[in-house]
Amino acid sequence: MVNPGILHLVKLLYTTSTTTRGRVRPYISVIYVLRSHYTTRNDPKKDPNNNNSSKWFTLPPFTPSVNGAELGKAISCSRAKTKADATTTALKWVLRCCPELPRSLVQKLFRLRQVRREFSDIEITNVGAEVRQERKLKRVAAKDSMNNGDRIFLPVTVHEFPVEKHNCHCNEEEVNFIRSLVLYKDPAIIVVNKPPGMPVQGGIRIKQSLDELAASCLSYDYSEPPRLVHRLDRDSSGILVMGRTQTSATVLHSIFREKTSGAKDDIDNAGRVLQRKYWALVIGSPRRPKGLISAPLGKVVVDNGKSDRITIVDKAQNMSAQHALTEYQVIRSSCHGYTWLELSPLTGRKHQLRVHCAEVLGTPIVGDLKYGWQTHRKWKHLPWPNVENKSNENLGKGKISPFGLDLESGSISEKHLRLHLHCKQMILPNVSRALENVELSSDYDLSEVESLELVAPLPSFMQRSWDILNS
Repeated sequence: MVNPGILHLVKLLYTTSTTTRGRVRPYISVIYVLRSHYTTRNDPKKDPNNNNSSKWFTLPPFTPSVNGAELGKAISCSRAKTKADATTTALKWVLRCCPELPRSLVQKLFRLRQVRREFSDIEITNVGAEVRQERKLKRVAAKDSMNNGDRIFLPVTVHEFPVEKHNCHCNEEEVNFIRSLVLYKDPAIIVVNKPPGMPVQGGIRIKQSLDELAASCLSYDYSEPPRLVHRLDRDSSGILVMGRTQTSATVLHSIFREKTSGAKDDIDNAGRVLQRKYWALVIGSPRRPKGLISAPLGKVVVDNGKSDRITIVDKAQNMSAQHALTEYQVIRSSCHGYTWLELSPLTGRKHQLRVHCAEVLGTPIVGDLKYGWQTHRKWKHLPWPNVENKSNENLGKGKISPFGLDLESGSISEKHLRLHLHCKQMILPNVSRALENVELSSDYDLSEVESLELVAPLPSFMQRSWDILNS
């Protein structure tokens, strides 16, 4: 008779969801299922070691998982196949099954030899050639490789240790605001339209960052918080992609990394698996309406070591220089001296677009005082009396945004300009579908992975600048 617990686990693993075509397809939310369906052995008759049976905390049987880094690389290179992760250690498996347990605690359990692995001891008797299989527990080290079907046993006392929880300290209005930023969500990724002025990561003098708020407000029914896979500057806005599981985040990390390392090979490739398009309003106009910027970047220290900035460097003389490629195209020019550009970074360097616009094209982005201070100081601000009064009326009627964010002011109609740089469009592989198909079939052709096209509307102040220049 089949163990009802196993049937229950199978039912949970193979849940269903509806595709865009209306068909029902199975998918496996690996991390969430593994975390949620471990059991504690309490029945001495069923326990492999009858003595002290209630002290063990049992994890699900190990199954080989997809190597996220290899999968991301295969997708980027349009390879047909990838391989399963053949080097999963006992430590990795415990952390994957129990993401709420601190890593330091799990490592301590291994050091104290408190972790066991179940193995089978087959005994053949002479009476009637009877085969008797006895299951026993054996100590396992953190670096020991896992085999298919292995079960890990932890001390049940792990329940007594405090776990890392992402408690939400936001009020209802703040939670609703963060969730209103979501542009797209599937089992693997979550995409938000990052507002200007909100830092992506925490740091010195940063009280609240988007990654911390996402952990509190955007985990939904997942046991893991969303993970960052790329960055946006604090004052810029637009599409920000996060992985919802460790595996999907690793895949996305690999895709973004391969994009930068293989940028030179993708210059004339219109079918790049990852494409990002930014809109920027710049002061002045490039000499050519479109082109490719290839200028290496490096960091220099200024203000007697108090701060640093990115600048164009000579790669032959500076060993730390990083190659940086940006495609640009004029969207619309204005008789007032402003130009709208579409910028497509082929590499992902810090402040790449801002430096390329200011130092290569000679057209700094509006509101970028770090790299365009001299241009802004000399630029004659044109009055927009009718629009400015109308804008001020709208701002007066507007509601103060949560977290102290000013999402309205900063257009060219005002004295204090905001950075006019927005990640408006992104095309990337459907990681969720790729993971699902690889789980179902190791022969799945990754070159046929479909793409997702994401679009983020302009922030209010940039939309206002657009309307002003088109009026």
